[in-house]
Amino acid sequence: MSLVVYMAALPLVAAAMVLRRSRTTPRTPLTVPTRATAFLGAVCFTCAAPATLAAVNRATGIPNVGAPITYSSISAFSCSLIILLIHWRGGPRERIRRQVRLSIAVYGALVVAICVLFALADARTERLTDLDTYYANTPFMREMIVLYLTGHLASTIVLSVVCLRWARDKVTGLLRIGLRLILAGLLLDVIGFELAKVTAVMARWCGYDLDVLSTTVAPPAASLGALIYSAGFVLPRLASAAAERQSLAGYRALKPLWSALRDLTTTPQAEPRWWQLWWQLPSSRLYLLEANIRDALLQLTAQFDQHVGRAAYAAAVSRGASAEAARRDSEKAMIIDGILRASGQTDGSPDPPANFRITLDLVDLADAVTRVRALAPDQVQA
Repeated sequence: MSLVVYMAALPLVAAAMVLRRSRTTPRTPLTVPTRATAFLGAVCFTCAAPATLAAVNRATGIPNVGAPITYSSISAFSCSLIILLIHWRGGPRERIRRQVRLSIAVYGALVVAICVLFALADARTERLTDLDTYYANTPFMREMIVLYLTGHLASTIVLSVVCLRWARDKVTGLLRIGLRLILAGLLLDVIGFELAKVTAVMARWCGYDLDVLSTTVAPPAASLGALIYSAGFVLPRLASAAAERQSLAGYRALKPLWSALRDLTTTPQAEPRWWQLWWQLPSSRLYLLEANIRDALLQLTAQFDQHVGRAAYAAAVSRGASAEAARRDSEKAMIIDGILRASGQTDGSPDPPANFRITLDLVDLADAVTRVRALAPDQVQA
């Protein structure tokens, strides 16, 4: 069992290492949450292995102390998944910070409660594989087990609901593949881990023995499920460069857009120095520039006005454009208006949309921004 769990942890460790940020790469909003999620997933598997539990118990001299450590790491992993989803969804920075703080506060309190309940419980008999069912009727241990299962189930439900909503949108490419992987992993986690664990614990409450569900079915299902939905989060980050136009022409086309954005936000300007460019491939330069632009656009969300987008959508439809083309015009108009407002070229208070995701081709957006910036100030106001 320990070998299986350790092998499940290895791909997550590898993902965390691959996602490591170099000194010339900007710290994007998704970099830290993605690495933290992969790392915490590996910690969960490592802590849950019977060999690790036995080693921790021996090192501390406290029977079963590995249990609250494992349950706390599972809670931290559940919290990291929600935080990653919050950053992936995007939106105004203040709202993101508020949601992240709330998630950390809730799961932080859960971790504290798990540790306190274990300290109050009488769990002197070491159990490495069947602790959940063995202590299912023990005061305080029972509550501790219910708490960690509830916390993990809550994060699973939240992720499933949000991903199902996204799946109904017209998302394509790696994001679509990622969403499908997340949903498949969550389904396996709910059925194979949560349902098996809860059934085994409740069976103990009713005087029956279904420990095989908790000891044999749940661990491999949890390992496989976590690997699948973690891959769903990590895959778009690992292969995003391959999904975009990786060419020197694309890099040059995006430079005017970055020039319009770089002084309007606090996005780190981590472009390579001139003496580093000679060995970097055009695709690497393009990826770095796209990351800077996307981060800057996310920071400008508060300057967007959804009324401008609606007006642009209506104008495009009246010209006979398709719904998809009208949607692109709407998004493009909101972004350009936001850039002009942030630079002081237009007046008025913005009315930002509640949810905004960048779906435009950045080269098309760069062309539109270049045309608008070439206009005289009075033409821009018009």
